[in-house]
Amino acid sequence: MTLAAVARPNPGYGAQMEGDEPGVTAGEATRDDAREDVAVLHGGVANAGAVVRVGGHVVRPSNAHTGTIHDLLRHLHDSGFHGASRPVGVDPDGRERLVFIPGEVPVIPYPAWSQSDESLASVARLLRRYHDAASGYVPPVGATWSDEMIDHGVPMVGDGADQIVVCHNDVCLENVVFRDGIAVALLDFDFAAPGRRQFDLANFARMCVPIDDETSVRFGWRPADQGERLRIVADAYGLTAPERETFFTILAGTIAAGGAFLRRRAAAGDPNFVAMWQSTGGEARFDHRRQWFEQHAARFRAALG
Repeated sequence: MTLAAVARPNPGYGAQMEGDEPGVTAGEATRDDAREDVAVLHGGVANAGAVVRVGGHVVRPSNAHTGTIHDLLRHLHDSGFHGASRPVGVDPDGRERLVFIPGEVPVIPYPAWSQSDESLASVARLLRRYHDAASGYVPPVGATWSDEMIDHGVPMVGDGADQIVVCHNDVCLENVVFRDGIAVALLDFDFAAPGRRQFDLANFARMCVPIDDETSVRFGWRPADQGERLRIVADAYGLTAPERETFFTILAGTIAAGGAFLRRRAAAGDPNFVAMWQSTGGEARFDHRRQWFEQHAARFRAALG
């Protein structure tokens, strides 16, 4: 989810990428942070203002699922996927520590380079590589996941069960590190949970095509051929014809259910989400988007081929 923030490139965070200069090692995690340069990393809503870079690390709030997420992230790196955060550990004060990723993270209003078709395609390709790496993950006994953005249509057995992976569930531009306009890493796995690949891809497409009425789109999105951009997502990810049918059905479902997460967080009194709910039009915005999508659904379906 997103919230209006400082309009400048934001440094990325999370994992040491192959080919980077070596970062701070896990063994140095207990050093005195007061001796290091500290910078707030802007962007996002749930942890707005609470994510900081400390030297070669990022320190951010942990949650009840951090242990499981760290186990997943270690699996990704062990399997050769380096496009996600590498965990260092949890500090004595309860905050998690990750190794910093160099790069740019777009924040609102999104810069033109981050809205290019090639940048869009690069995120879809990165998401495919992530899903392929996560497909071999076996969660430990006692693993827990957030249920806030979970895919409720997960088939446990039978047709479609082979499409279940640990989804990121919040692939928006603020959660992607780019270099030279190309996506290189995913950030913030707080909402990760088992789900269908197409569910993860549909949520990304909804936010980053974006699937919305151009007259209502905020965040600095420029007019574009949304049908063509949806096709770019499907092509770059490598969806087959049958998978595109499922993808479109899931996408329509996410539009129909639009606003549920934001509504819950705002109703709970979270000030960051209350501000976002009010500034983006509240329930009326999502009602408008549902009506608009119903009117244009055939166009989007046709674009997928």
